[in-house]
Amino acid sequence: MFRPTALGGALTALATVAAGVFLAAAVNTSPAVAAGTGTGYLHTNGNQIVDSTGATVRLTGINWFGMETDNKTFHGLWSNNPWRGQLDTMARLGYNTLRVPYSNDALKPGATASGINDFVNPDLIGLSPLQILDKVIDYAGSKGMRIILDRHRPTAAGQSPLWYTSTVSEATWINDWKMLAQRYAGNPTVIGADLHNEPHAEGTNPAATGACWGCGDTTRDWRLAAERAGNAILGVQPNWLIFVEGVSCPSGGLSNVWDNDPSNDEDCGWWGGNLSKAGEFPVRLNVANRLVYSPHEYATSVYRQSWFDAPGYPANMPAIWDRYFGYLYKQNIAPIMMGEFGSTLADPKDKVWLERLMAYTGTGVTGMSFTYWSWNPNSGDTGGIALDDWTNVNTTKQAILQPYLIAPSGGGPTGGPTGGPTGGPTTPPPGACTASYRQVNAWPGGFQGELTVKNTGSAAVNPWSVTWSWPSGVTLGSGWNATVTQSGTTVTAAAPGHAPSLPAGGSITVGFTANGTASAPGTVKLNGASC
Repeated sequence: MFRPTALGGALTALATVAAGVFLAAAVNTSPAVAAGTGTGYLHTNGNQIVDSTGATVRLTGINWFGMETDNKTFHGLWSNNPWRGQLDTMARLGYNTLRVPYSNDALKPGATASGINDFVNPDLIGLSPLQILDKVIDYAGSKGMRIILDRHRPTAAGQSPLWYTSTVSEATWINDWKMLAQRYAGNPTVIGADLHNEPHAEGTNPAATGACWGCGDTTRDWRLAAERAGNAILGVQPNWLIFVEGVSCPSGGLSNVWDNDPSNDEDCGWWGGNLSKAGEFPVRLNVANRLVYSPHEYATSVYRQSWFDAPGYPANMPAIWDRYFGYLYKQNIAPIMMGEFGSTLADPKDKVWLERLMAYTGTGVTGMSFTYWSWNPNSGDTGGIALDDWTNVNTTKQAILQPYLIAPSGGGPTGGPTGGPTGGPTTPPPGACTASYRQVNAWPGGFQGELTVKNTGSAAVNPWSVTWSWPSGVTLGSGWNATVTQSGTTVTAAAPGHAPSLPAGGSITVGFTANGTASAPGTVKLNGASC
């Protein structure tokens, strides 16, 4: 969720379902360029994010919210599109990072997830919010995607101006972060912590009660709190990136435009979007090269800031972005990962805003990273990339973002030759594969299974394709880890674009749900050769 503070004015409260986030991926630069999201854990070098080999990485991601709400898990699990199918689409579109908002309520012992279509997602039945998160992280990692965890709200009830409330203490906030850092300490799919979503002003100056930056009050100074939490996390998991958002007004208080006192009026921006004081008062972490600043930026569908109606719009926008966060990148102080930005695009000005903002982030691997808000179509002020069926895509938004997306890579089996002598599909000799099947679940009228095929030959199969037969009356519901289709009684699982090669000795597991009597796949073949 997000709220703006008007330039030199009072805060306008906006009810929103959540706020959007978008992380950028990797392209070409000197001295080295990482494919997709790179190798191993990530760290920073000047204004760039780099992988464990030193290759430059750009995160180009998207937010999938819900774990911060009363559902305590991802929204859209109620739809007819299985959770894996939604991640498949995100990766196929080019989103290489997933920002996951959560509330501390979802982390409590005994927390339960709701809003799940058990028929479509039978593998999620009975799982806790954290166990569902585990599965999403594992599958996203298999596709080469990265995960950023975002403490979005203290409770499911809503956002807070400070990182703590009367019911959720600073100690709870930090201890929950340490728990998550320990839980995923050995999994480089999870790359970091977005400490607290959208710190912002509250109370009227000079009696400010909201989040300030550099004011020195330990109960309100977000910069100091970010240091405390960031260093506590790095004490458990020194490999994580620490993502720090801005505030709305550096004083932590709302300007009073009716007091006729210009000294109390200051330059305020979006909640979490104002990093204008970070150059003067930088966040200091105990582990070097771990800090990423993460501003939020929105359009008129969220709030009509004064700059949208300025005579020089949109030429005035780069200077505004420079002032709030861009200078940190341009002066090589730290990387920028724009965690949330989005719009319904209902106003023609918003389409111009999004086009100019993407151009401002830069092209190629050296540009600013981002996570778009949001995948979800049910974000009240922005809508999503997904349409209301959680399957089809808003092509207008996607077309603007597409040139800046760097698809994930590195997931799935890799290595070995890239094809036969002519570069076409390779066909293994008969008997050069084995197949095994596991029924995962069954219910009246349907079942879920996993077919694992191993390449026992001496050469890679590229691109691979697995076929099998089912009895008449058994029909495919959904599939994952491949593009799964059915024609008559024959089912085909074609290699996904991010993992086309099945190396010698490698295996692939194709998951599916099906309608009809539970039946094991018959006559399994790998590129036409029987297993």
